[in-house]
Order: sequence, then structure tokens, then C-alpha cells
Amino acid sequence: MNSRQEQLKAIDRLLTIMEELREQCPWDKKQTFQSLRHLTIEETYELGDAILDNDLNEIKKELGDLLLHIVFYAKIGSETKDFDIADVANEICEKLIYRHPHIYSDVVVDNEEDVKRNWENLKLKEGKKSVLEGVPQSLPAVVKASRIQDKVAGVGFDWEEPNQVFEKLEEELGELRHEIKMQNQERIEAEFGDVLFSMVNYARFLNVNPEDALERTNKKFIKRFQYLEKKAKEVNKELKDMTLGEMDFFWEEAKKL
Repeated sequence: MNSRQEQLKAIDRLLTIMEELREQCPWDKKQTFQSLRHLTIEETYELGDAILDNDLNEIKKELGDLLLHIVFYAKIGSETKDFDIADVANEICEKLIYRHPHIYSDVVVDNEEDVKRNWENLKLKEGKKSVLEGVPQSLPAVVKASRIQDKVAGVGFDWEEPNQVFEKLEEELGELRHEIKMQNQERIEAEFGDVLFSMVNYARFLNVNPEDALERTNKKFIKRFQYLEKKAKEVNKELKDMTLGEMDFFWEEAKKL
């Protein structure tokens, strides 16, 4: 691994390159906070994919892309004299020190849950009116549900036992079945949402990240379905012309890969 001096040198090199690009490259000159936003989101998802695939080389590359975006935003901020990269770094340093009093002060914690509770309580002391203020509105629904539940659990609004959450899930499933029988589409959607929310909540008690779990299932399904498509071509058939039995035969093969 690189020494601290080598790490700082690499960051300094990146800052210099960013300055040169901002001054000389037509594309880089044009960029704004707004124009970079969607690209940053895309890079974040690409990092997420690399992490799920456990591709360490790709993780390194995607972290570099994200680091570039951070440096880019800081450069734009410096041009308007609002903030620069030092302000960004110092801001997060001060936040980390303040929110870890068990490390930098005399607060005593017994476990991870104590740390999370302290974190949320300190955020309220900073002037936030709600523990949910820190949940971005633009998050995907499953991720948002997970963050909401983490946040409220951090201040004690939580179930005591996992079986209570599972019972709640069963209750919500029962309500969904009832609305399906009643054929009330609006109520079906509402109850379906409650089931998903309860599933996300139960995942937390199982120490499962619901977004990661669902994405891994997505990847698994894509791999198996593409195998099915490949096999269909090998026997000169279109999927739409195959029986379910024929498709299931190749699907079971794909599960063994």
C-alpha cells in the first residue's frame, strides 16, 4: 500500500489535473453542478454494481470516477468562492469528530446500536426538526424505506423482537389478500406497499440489505434468462414458440451453473 505521503501526492496530482482540464478542455469548462448531477448518480450505481460483483479492480476504478466528481464539484465551488476541496474535507472531519463523542470525547457506548442512537440524537441537536430530514426524497423506494426504518430505529421507534416484525408482515399479507378479493385496485396498491415496507423492515432484523438482496436476484434472473435465450437459439426456436415445459428444462439447467 502507498504511504501517506504518496497518497497526498496522488490527491495533489488529481487537483492539478482538474485545474488544467477546467482551464483548457471545452467540455470540462462547460460543466456545472446541474450538468454533473446525473453523471454522478450514474457513477454511484456503477460502483454499486462493482461492489455486488465483488470486482475489486472495478471498485477501484469506480471510486476514482466518484473522486473525480467530488474534486470537480469542489473546483466549481472554488470558482464562485463558496467553498473549495479543503472546506469539503474539513467539513466532514468536523462532523465525524462531533458525531463520534465516544472516540473524541468522554461518551461511553456499549455497542453499535448506542453509536447509531447517539448519531441521530446529535443530528437533532444540530437543529434538524426531524430524524427523517436526512433521507433524500429522490432515493429509490426500497432504499428509502430502509433508510427511514434505520433512522427511526436509531431514536428507539422500533420492534423489540424479529418475530413481531414477521407477525406484522403476515398481518399485512392478510390485508392484501382481503383487498384482492374485494378487487379494489387503489386499496390493493396501498396494501401491497405496506407488505413491501414490512418486508424491508424484516430484512433489517435479518441483517439483510434489501436493495442488495433484490439486485442480486435481478442479476441471477438475468443470467438464467439469457442462458434460456441462448439454448432456444441453439435448438432453432423462438421463446414464444416454446412450451413452459421446454423453457423450464433449460431454466433448471441454468440454475446449476
